[in-house]
Amino acid sequence: MPVFSGNTPGTSSRSQAMSDGDAASGFPSPSRDYFDGRIDLNRHLIRDITSTYVVRVAGESMTGTGISDGDELIVDRSLTPRDGSVVVAVLNGELIVRRLRLTGRGIVLAAENPDYEDISVSDPAELSVWGVVTRCLHHV
Repeated sequence: MPVFSGNTPGTSSRSQAMSDGDAASGFPSPSRDYFDGRIDLNRHLIRDITSTYVVRVAGESMTGTGISDGDELIVDRSLTPRDGSVVVAVLNGELIVRRLRLTGRGIVLAAENPDYEDISVSDPAELSVWGVVTRCLHHV
């Protein structure tokens, strides 16, 4: 599922040039005026389009990682979740976003906000990881 493709209505090629690539913090390069390509966010944000989806966050449990209520997460189902990965998972029928921790005592879904408690997974059969979060699209 493409996230974005092509030109945004009302944008000029100059504003596209200023949006594509790295942002310089000094004086703008005159060579940027000659950019004539298209912005393809799929190419920049998605590794495997066939196994990637976008999910909107509801809640504040992950604010410590910069994930806020209303943000959209790009999630890749083809990646293997590892210790420390931020994952989208289903536990006891509830869809949640947490940091996966594999400890000697088992699996923990860790919140990144001190106001929320970590979730110890007592039965791994009750946990289904739907993918690894690769990007957070934060509204400004």
